[in-house]
Amino acid sequence: MVLMKAMILAAGRGERMRPLTDHTPKPLLEVAGRRLIEYHIQNLIAAGITELVINHAHLGEQIEAVLGDGSVYGTSIQYSPEQAALETGGGIFNALSLLGDDAFVVVNGDVWSDYSFQQLPASIAGLAHLVLVDNPEHHLQGDFALQDDRVKADGEPKFTFSGISILSPELFAGCQSGAFPLAPLLRQAMRSDKVTGEYYRGEWCDVGTPERLQQLDQKLRLHQQQCGW
Repeated sequence: MVLMKAMILAAGRGERMRPLTDHTPKPLLEVAGRRLIEYHIQNLIAAGITELVINHAHLGEQIEAVLGDGSVYGTSIQYSPEQAALETGGGIFNALSLLGDDAFVVVNGDVWSDYSFQQLPASIAGLAHLVLVDNPEHHLQGDFALQDDRVKADGEPKFTFSGISILSPELFAGCQSGAFPLAPLLRQAMRSDKVTGEYYRGEWCDVGTPERLQQLDQKLRLHQQQCGW
């Protein structure tokens, strides 16, 4: 893929993760000895993506204190602070000036996956490209259907949006500052057949509760032992 900027979404309050997130922002929670957000940073760098934007709200100063300017990881990090969380759509819109005029990678800070960002397409023809995965037990209804390489709001079977995507700034044309979700913009673009996608069969986890965090931690630690890490 061509070099793109990437945005890591890290502004969520993490209500379902309480009490762990009362004093620590969710992206800084550790899994197998590494912070969640560090997995994304290192995976992005492995794909040659070294210009990162991170938004934050709840306890965001901790994120900046830990990650700094990104130089310790071999990357460059800019921050998009939010006084109150702007939801996914509003948070990305608020950071567009840092992301530039070209399409950019977006990844949710509270998911974990072994997906390689090198698999992403070098460019997108429409307004968005989504990585879809199998539906987890807590989200069996799924989000979107995949017909050939096009993502549809309707149809069967439905898959779950992984939180990994490439988005064009044009997706946000006409939007105004403030809090708003991303999904309605994606569905509108789907109606115009402007959203492509891919199905990923590998490991993916929505780390949304303390129980799932613990399960992922145990799974990765076991894998580390088996691989001799």
